[in-house]
This record gives sequence, structure tokens and C-alpha cells, in this order.
Amino acid sequence: MGNDENLGRFLRRGATGFFQPEDGPLPDTDLRAFRTALHAAAHAAKGVVGEVEERSYPRTFHTASVIQGLEKHVVLCHAHHPWIAFTADRRDGHAEDFTAPPQWARVLSQAGFGFEVLDHTQLNTPLSALDSSLLSEFEWRQAHHHDTTTLGGALFNTWD
Repeated sequence: MGNDENLGRFLRRGATGFFQPEDGPLPDTDLRAFRTALHAAAHAAKGVVGEVEERSYPRTFHTASVIQGLEKHVVLCHAHHPWIAFTADRRDGHAEDFTAPPQWARVLSQAGFGFEVLDHTQLNTPLSALDSSLLSEFEWRQAHHHDTTTLGGALFNTWD
């Protein structure tokens, strides 16, 4: 995915975890489907699923790991949209520490699981390169307040 216009599709309702109450609650990503997809991916990697941590407010993502030999891959799953990202370590917020998905990650977007694996190039795209009208004024204030400058930082955040 090379063009910034296509990346704007990620900046939709629920992407940052904020919403207007009058618009109703945000959708939830099926945690059981995420676990099932993780196990299929771990099997493809000849690895095992490590700890799966359900999101807690204000995080916008669930966190898991797949252990492949001596390597541990940290997997983030967006809480409101079926988006997957990889990072170097577990922590509450992610801004620019996204890593390239391992080869076995394609399993997460295949076999009917319905997840979309985002690569580090997409996630590290500057917010300034995207259509600013796609986020609400409140969301932009939150991004500035938390020094968030990338698409990945906006999607996988702990803003409060």
C-alpha cells in the first residue's frame, strides 16, 4: 500500500478510541476471533501463543505475543477495528516502535479471520500526510496533547 489516500481509510469512527455518545458505542473486535487467529498464526510459525492481554481503558488495543524459538513477537489488535500491528515490546502506548510483520503474520489476514495486518511503513506514516478532516477537532487536540505524529500512534494509543 503506497498511497496516503488509501491510508486515510484507517482514520474512521473509533480509530482513536474516541466517539460521540450520541453516535452510539464503538464496535468491538472479537477477542475470541483474535485468539483463534493467533493460534493459527503461531502454528504456521511453529511457535506458541504467549500471554494475551485484553485491553483496558484507555488503551485502544489488545496485546499478545507469539513465541517462535528464541524470538518473541508482540502483536497488537485494535479494540474497535480488525487491525493488527507488530511492535518491539509490550507497553501502554506505541508511537514509532512498530516493526515489520513476520512472514507468518499473513495467516492473520487469511483463512477467514478477517484481520488486516498493517506494516511498519503504513503505521509510521505522519498524520500530517493524511487528510486532516478525517479526525475530529477533539481527536486532533488529543494527538497534539500526547505528541502523536504517526498513524500508528493515533490507532494504538492510551489517550485519556
